[in-house]
Order: sequence, then structure tokens, then C-alpha cells
Amino acid sequence: MKALVWHGKEDIRCDTVSDPEILEPRDAIVKVTSCAICGSDLHLFHNFVPAMMPGDIMGHEAIGEVVEVGSGMNGRLRKGERVVVPFTIICGECEQCLRGNFSVCERTNRNKHLAEKVFGHTTAGLFGYTHLTGGYPGVQAEYVRVPFADTTHVKVPDSLSDDQALFLSDILPTGWQAAVHCDIEPNDTVAIWGCGPVGQMAIRSAILLGARQVVAIDRLSDRLSMAEASGAIPINFEQESVIGRLLDLTEGKGPEKCIDCVGMESHVSFSQPDTVYDRAKQMFMLENDRPHVLREMIYVCRPAGIISVPGVYSGFSDKVPLGMAMNKGLTFRMGQTHVHRWTDDLIHHIEEGLLDPSFVITHMAGLEDGPEMYRLFRDKQDSCIKVVLKS
Repeated sequence: MKALVWHGKEDIRCDTVSDPEILEPRDAIVKVTSCAICGSDLHLFHNFVPAMMPGDIMGHEAIGEVVEVGSGMNGRLRKGERVVVPFTIICGECEQCLRGNFSVCERTNRNKHLAEKVFGHTTAGLFGYTHLTGGYPGVQAEYVRVPFADTTHVKVPDSLSDDQALFLSDILPTGWQAAVHCDIEPNDTVAIWGCGPVGQMAIRSAILLGARQVVAIDRLSDRLSMAEASGAIPINFEQESVIGRLLDLTEGKGPEKCIDCVGMESHVSFSQPDTVYDRAKQMFMLENDRPHVLREMIYVCRPAGIISVPGVYSGFSDKVPLGMAMNKGLTFRMGQTHVHRWTDDLIHHIEEGLLDPSFVITHMAGLEDGPEMYRLFRDKQDSCIKVVLKS
């Protein structure tokens, strides 16, 4: 089969690889009909997240058709069913899964010893996201083996198109969880840093959850225009002061809720000296992440506010003002997404017309065009916000 394969930093190729096979009773093989390139895939593309190896298949957002099932399905999944493949692999039986904390499933990371060394405890296995999270082949391929498929899959109602359902795999529940973590109240201002795909979903989620005003922060006009069309107030951080504008919008008090949809690769700008400092330290492997957004949120967030972090961080961050956060009484909520906690509600919202996540798609291409689409997405060329690849 064809698949997008990591060969090193900024080297993704469309290769012919072996077809996946059933290995365990709870496995299924899914023929991928659509998959997507995620912003967090760029962290792997840039080799900022450790434990990628040449030959690893990329990708963690997919929808497709079940073509083969293992002997342990017990009727929960059948050939011919259309399913979303969420990025988190879940057993459905461990203590964390039973609590609904699916992204920290205790059983599905087959490289627990690596995860425990880096994170202190194991986290869930993830598709196509380094050997720290299990080393599972990704979904940017014609076929994918889905471990624990009886609990990991999300069945797609006939009422939803592939384009509407695809993002249930990651960016829609990620944006939704980020907003839910804010405990939004009717008078709240919610400020969202980063208007990429997750940021766009967080904007629509915050509006749907009843925020008084939502503020979207980015530097790219196409992203800011999409955010404004959703009902957000745009701030271009290259043209005006983020902190100054947020204080103006909140009578000098700052936003009650702040969401970081950027993560470890904040844009490097000479007008923001800390970003240059972070990039230099990152280049010399003295720091993993560029936490400019995290610092800015801590500074401007209203005392007793909430900071929600769906953006990916990989390791150590320097000069994070923890004392400021502590003395202001800020609450932090963060983590990989508990996809299955949210999918029933999100499917209902899509069916009711309250959400249509397909709005974020700007580019469609064939799987064989994936390497070029990675470069186009990285460089934000041709107004690219979200790429969908069709198998």
C-alpha cells in the first residue's frame, strides 16, 4: 500500500509499504478514505518531538471503512461499517478509561517504559506520533491496523459526510475540550492564541458554549478572516499589541479565560525578544519548546482565571513565570484530548447544524501529493489552513 513515511527532519515521502495485518483479536483493518495533516504533525516534520524513526508512518486523523476484524470484536464492529479513527487508542477497561480520561489510557502504549521515563507515567498509545506513544503506524496511508478497535473506533452516522465526520478524530474534540476546560460563563471574554485548525474549532466551541466575546490572535490574515467570520474579534500580533488590545476589550481587567492553541512552536519575531531567545536555545538543544504564548497568557489573564492548553508541548520550557501564575491564582487545564468523552455530543451538534467542521478545509489532494502538501502547510502558502488527503 501507499503511505506517507518519515525519513528524517523535513523529509516525508510517499512510499510503498507492507499492508497491515490482524495481529490481535481486538484488531481491525480500516481502508482509509480520507485523512488529514494536523498542525502537531509539523512538530514531527521539524523533528522537535523525540523518538521518531526512519520508516515511521505519519498521521492521526482518519475516516474509512472496516474491511477486516479480529476474533475479539463480539459484534461491536463489523466489516463494511464507516468509522472515524481517533488519534487516541483506548482499551476501555483500565481505571483511567473508566473515568473518561481516555488520553491517559494505562494499557495501550506498548512502549510504557519510554513514556514513564519522559512523562513519569505512561500515556495512551497514539497513531503516528513517535515511539514515546507506542510507535503505532499512522493513518496517512491506504490502510491502517486499529488496535483495541472495538473501543477505539467512532461509528459515523449516515447523516454525516466524510468531510463533516473526519475531524471527530482530533481537531474538533480538541478545540471543544479546550473550551469546555474553561468553564465558560455568559460574561466571559475568551482569548484564543493561534487560529490554525484547532484554534478555529476552539473559537466556534467557545461561542457555542456562550462566551460574551471571543478574541482570536494570530498573524495570518486568512486565519484571522476565518476567525472573524465565525464571530471572533481578531488581533494581528504583528500589527498591534496583544496585551494592550486585550486590556482595552476587557476594561483593563484582562480576559477571564485564555486558550493556547499554538504550543511548542510559537512564531519567532524580532518584535518579541523572548521568541528569539527560545529559538536560539531550541537550536542548541538547551530547551524543547518556545513558550512565548504561555508567558503572554499568564501575564494578561485576569486573576483567578483559567488557562487551557491544547497546544502540544514536548519537554522543558524556560522562563515560564510560575510565580506570577501562582500569585494570580490561575487554574491550568491541559492535556491530550479525551476524544471519546465528547464524540456523542459533537455528532449531535453536527446533525443539528450547530457545527459543521468541514468549514476549515482549504485544500484537498491525493495521498501521493502528501509530501508537497506538508511543505505547503508548513509554509502557509496559498492560504492553506487544513489539508485533507483522499486515498
